[in-house]
Amino acid sequence: MTTIVLIRKNNEVVVAGDGQVSMGNTVIKSTAAKVRKIEKRKVVAGFAGSTADALTLFERLEAKLEKHAGNLPRAAVELAKDWRTDKYLRRLEALMAIGDKENSYIISGTGDVLEPEGNVIGIGSGGNYALAAAKVLMDTDLSAEDVAKKSITVASEICVFTNNNIKIEKI
Repeated sequence: MTTIVLIRKNNEVVVAGDGQVSMGNTVIKSTAAKVRKIEKRKVVAGFAGSTADALTLFERLEAKLEKHAGNLPRAAVELAKDWRTDKYLRRLEALMAIGDKENSYIISGTGDVLEPEGNVIGIGSGGNYALAAAKVLMDTDLSAEDVAKKSITVASEICVFTNNNIKIEKI
């Protein structure tokens, strides 16, 4: 379980995540990095779900971006197709929030490639809390990074599977 938020504001794209890794009701690690820059810093991504599964998906997404010359919409659709149809990949349990300067998507193992309404994505156990906080904060003078930090902080105060050890990547 985790919380990831992706914010698009003032020509910035920021993905932030908490650092907690839990197994059942036990915190295993509090400093995990669940957000990354990929494809020569043109794409930011965050994952919620199993760590090993997410690392596999990051590698696959990077390969798709290379294959399709950095075209995020095409890479996202191709990853979702593989994820849904490949015997090995379809067992992976994770969600991804990805974005570049023009596009933002949620990718799931059921083959979904969803564009958010508005400029905010929230996924994971605390995703809805972070999403609600971010939507309110979008109308303020805060930067995209500050909106992301504050929305993860709000989620960490509500969701027991989210902590306030926040990691951020931006483009």
